[in-house]
Parts: sequence; structure tokens; C-alpha cells
Amino acid sequence: MKTRSNTFIPERETAWESCGEGLCRQIMGYDPHLMVVKVAFEKGAVGARHTHYHSQATYVVSGRFEACVGETRRTLGPGDGYYVAPDEPHELFCLEAGTLLDIFSPLRADFLK
Repeated sequence: MKTRSNTFIPERETAWESCGEGLCRQIMGYDPHLMVVKVAFEKGAVGARHTHYHSQATYVVSGRFEACVGETRRTLGPGDGYYVAPDEPHELFCLEAGTLLDIFSPLRADFLK
């Protein structure tokens, strides 16, 4: 497994991969300590409730989402963000098609082929 991305990652040259119904992601940079991933959601797509040992910060680039972190729910739009502590349950429901920018620490090795 490659543990460091190229220095420059042009969007038009970077593949999107399906990661569920109505969801796809584009990995935009990583090393062992950090990973940045764009995630595109179609309206109605669900990021099912899950946990992982990574810290996660998410920025809403576009669209509208209902996020649940732990037991707290919020509706988020462009410019909003949220933080997920390691092992904290979280989920997301897409209210209006859009894109998120997820930042993980350490890298999500499970996202690399």
C-alpha cells in the first residue's frame, strides 16, 4: 500500500470511486498522519451510522445535510462543518445534493487500494 499521495492532485486527473448508493469519493491527498477526501452525495443518499478509530473533521462545500454525531443532530449547509472524535458513532443524510470535504487523522488505509 502506498502511504503518501503525490504532491499535486489535479481534480480532473483524479478518479472518483463509488462508495455506496448515491455516494462517491475522490482522495485529494494523504500521508500516514492525514487524509483529505471529497465525498459527493446525491439527494437522499445516506452515510450509514458507523464508527472508526480516526479523528474526522468535515466541511460542507455544497448541498444540505442532516448530520448526527453521537446523539446530537444538526442540519448543515455550505460553510458549516463538524468534528467526530475517534470511535464516536455518526451518520449523515443528504437533503440536497452536495459535496463534503472529509479530513481524517490518521489516514484511512481502508480507502486505499
